[in-house]
Amino acid sequence: MERNAALDAFAALAHETRLSVFRLLVKAGPEGVPALEIARRLEAKPSTLSGHLSSLKGAGLLTATRHQREIRYAANLASVNDLVMFLLSDCCGGDLAACADVISLRCGDG
Repeated sequence: MERNAALDAFAALAHETRLSVFRLLVKAGPEGVPALEIARRLEAKPSTLSGHLSSLKGAGLLTATRHQREIRYAANLASVNDLVMFLLSDCCGGDLAACADVISLRCGDG
């Protein structure tokens, strides 16, 4: 991941609502959640949520799939993985094998 892409991702996540949306979608997994359901769960106005979803999608953190009149959003886990690896790329002087404990994240931890 390039530095500018990482900065865009961090900027997109640096807002309470967007971070809540992202965390909700990570929990939902690859199936994602329809936009109106995201709004309902977060008690957000759909018109306001639209801008937040657009910011996260623009930063590459979300994918959107249209199913007739419904748009379903999901966390782009490949992009998230790239972001984490960007953060850890200099770990232990770039020797990722030496940092195995740090980078061996498992679902459900922490």
